[in-house]
Amino acid sequence: NKSQDSGIAEMEELPVPHNIKISNITCDSFKISWEMDSKSKDRITHYFIDLNKKENKNSNKFKHKDVPTKLVAKAVPLPMTVRGHWFLSPRTEYTVAVQTASKQVDGDYVVSEWSEIIEFCTADYSKVHLTQLLEKAEVIAGRMLKFAVFYRNQHKEYFDYIREHHGNAMQPSVKDNSGSHGSPISGKLEGIFFSCSTEFNTGKPPQDSPYGRYRFEIAAEKLFNPNTNLYFGDFYCMYTAYHYVILVIAPVGSPGDEFCKQRLPQLNSKDNKFLTCTEEDGMLVYHHAQDVILEVIYTDPVDLSLGTVAEITGHQLMSLSTANAKKDPSCKTCNISVGR
Repeated sequence: NKSQDSGIAEMEELPVPHNIKISNITCDSFKISWEMDSKSKDRITHYFIDLNKKENKNSNKFKHKDVPTKLVAKAVPLPMTVRGHWFLSPRTEYTVAVQTASKQVDGDYVVSEWSEIIEFCTADYSKVHLTQLLEKAEVIAGRMLKFAVFYRNQHKEYFDYIREHHGNAMQPSVKDNSGSHGSPISGKLEGIFFSCSTEFNTGKPPQDSPYGRYRFEIAAEKLFNPNTNLYFGDFYCMYTAYHYVILVIAPVGSPGDEFCKQRLPQLNSKDNKFLTCTEEDGMLVYHHAQDVILEVIYTDPVDLSLGTVAEITGHQLMSLSTANAKKDPSCKTCNISVGR
């Protein structure tokens, strides 16, 4: 009888974790802690953590789903850091649940009930991750070509609207979700997109554009000069052979400058592999990288009177548009390894 009683006591239920807290969230790690009753606590040898990507209502039901991932971890003091056990994606919603476990002599586990399910979202890329992207982009940037103007293509209606409703000044708008999924500027940074690429044979902007038949051109020094700071924003491709680099130009001390200072690697405007402003014989001279397509975001309003608007003679190449374009996650050139 006594042995039976002790057997029952031995199998007493393990405490169920409750009041789960997630903290110290980065793009590829987090800390987890919880509370549990002290009863039978000393029998706990392991924790089981079940982590899953939160289901997107619009996700393709037939697409391969992430394998449900259950982490078996030795019972360590809480909070416990979860890093490298999964390839956690940045800026992604996850669900997590926990149970306590006791490993038996035969190798099997006695487990508690599952805790409640908690939801959390991983963070954006940090400056450390962006610096890794920056270093990858530097490898393929190529030689520097001279240029003299920044330009922005739009439809005629856009420029008419700016004149009528915004007192002739183009206004910053929130950047879309194109590019790297973990980019801290997507959906957050406000700015105006410009290009500066030139045709190799003419040294002038190309006559084609994906964004509209009307082009605003502005002298490079009006946007990029010693009173602005330059930041690296992103590096990506869209299942294509060519790559894009996003740079941010922010007037010193502006709200855009403060935003970037905290989140993006700053570049030396006179000496970097993508976009430079140097002085020669008292004049400012500008160069851009030849082998990447630069997308330049300027963070302040820009008055149309500072440049010219004219119709382009080329085609509108919609296929080259990067609006909300998804980055190719398998490209070895422009992806970094986070999560391990």
